Amino acid sequence: MPAPFHVAQVNVSLPVAPLDTPALAEFMALLDPVNAIADEAPGFVWRLQTDEGNATSIPVLGDDRLIVNLSVWESIDQLADFVYRSGHVSAMRRRREWFERHSTLMAVWWVPAGHLPTVREAEARLEHLREHGPTPHAFTFRQRFPAPGAAEAPAIDEDLLGCPA
Repeated sequence: MPAPFHVAQVNVSLPVAPLDTPALAEFMALLDPVNAIADEAPGFVWRLQTDEGNATSIPVLGDDRLIVNLSVWESIDQLADFVYRSGHVSAMRRRREWFERHSTLMAVWWVPAGHLPTVREAEARLEHLREHGPTPHAFTFRQRFPAPGAAEAPAIDEDLLGCPA
């Protein structure tokens, strides 16, 4: 029987320069391969994208300089496996080359299976997390909450959290 809830994640970052400049050339070259890793990862359900195959041109938080990543996964553990144990890690470790320090905003939340969140919904979850800290409405990998109706939040390997996120 399929799980009644999936997990959505959003992260928003401010690049150090416009995406079409040499400073972001390596990031842009890695974008399609890393997205392909996500698309094939166990538990992957969906990611926000335009016809170009990514979401770099989708406006978020009223700032055209920001880029958004929004996706849905079958479970938080499968999302964590992609983030911390896949080919995504090598690109993630270089994030300080490409994004302003402390500019990344990230939130995780449960959605009914089959629901695809909108950018507006993701923005509201980020705002809720910023205003209230981690709650069942919006949380982080470090402080998780269970899916509605679940007994407890799944634990994460604390060693993974030492990996640059």
